[in-house]
Amino acid sequence: MNKSNKKNRSCKRIRNYIFAILLAGCLLICGCGTKVVLTTGFGKEDVFIIGDTKCTLPEMKVYLTDIQNQYENVYGSGIWEAELDGVTLEQNVKDTVLARMAQVKTMYLMAVDNGVTLSQEDMEKVEIAADAYFSGLTPEQIEYMGITREMLVNMYTEYAIANRGYDAVIEEINPEISDDEARTVIVQHIFLATGVFDGAGNFVMYSQDKKADIYNAAMEIKQRAEDGEDFEALAAEYSDEDLLTLSFGRGMMDEAIEMEAFSLATGQISAIVETEKGLHIFKCISTLDREQTEANKAVLVEERRQIAFKAKYDAFVSGLVKNLNNELWDSITLNYDIDINSPFFELYDVGFEIY
Repeated sequence: MNKSNKKNRSCKRIRNYIFAILLAGCLLICGCGTKVVLTTGFGKEDVFIIGDTKCTLPEMKVYLTDIQNQYENVYGSGIWEAELDGVTLEQNVKDTVLARMAQVKTMYLMAVDNGVTLSQEDMEKVEIAADAYFSGLTPEQIEYMGITREMLVNMYTEYAIANRGYDAVIEEINPEISDDEARTVIVQHIFLATGVFDGAGNFVMYSQDKKADIYNAAMEIKQRAEDGEDFEALAAEYSDEDLLTLSFGRGMMDEAIEMEAFSLATGQISAIVETEKGLHIFKCISTLDREQTEANKAVLVEERRQIAFKAKYDAFVSGLVKNLNNELWDSITLNYDIDINSPFFELYDVGFEIY
């Protein structure tokens, strides 16, 4: 691949929720409780078989090329020299793409099993995306990938059905999230450190005598605040942190901080809260940040939908037979010789208006 001539285009994200459980162990080609059949029933370009569907070498090349381009667009072509614990980035990307392909195929099967089909409008979008991808390839690129327009139509169809299947499942899941569960509070904050980071980045506690002096200072500051001195001015003068106003929800802070902050009434000064790195004093500005609370509700709803979807997905996966063509898979490498810029996922996202 002529890396120096790669286009500097922005990469659309692959639809995140489709792959939210990608690396959670729910579908790797070997293991996880799914039935594995050791068979020689592969075609010469069959990479893996799941249930009654398969992934072929041209399909795998499309996915690998797309993800390879995304990495290089962000990190540059030199990224492939990196290793982590002796595993090359190329192998890591291959494993990720394999899991991704397996998941899409499984979600497609799951959607079909649930009666999901594409509308005429969806099929028109599929055809447009396939035409756009195929027309962006040169004869040399087509020969390298072994791809046809019909294969691309099938790939986009399966991917779209997998998406529609997910939509159909989560639309039935509408968890009730209370204000208290999603509540975000706004507090002003004074922090007095009880230690310091050394040159190696380790936190070193002060002596007990010095910590006692800091606690006495915190008690005096707290009393001055309770006597009516401006809390923000005290924070600006004494706090060891520059951020004086905090807004947070449940599960975002140290448990001791959260318990104290969520118990305060508006205008109330907290007790002194001790954490691993210091002492905290809070003044409650608002017991309910309405805008952020509503945003938290949306996040919690999506999280619970994904958990519910994963439960359905795991149940479906457990009954599938799957097998990997190890010899073919081991022979596949990333492409460094032919510059292929046709973006599979980006064309899908644009056509189906996923941003």
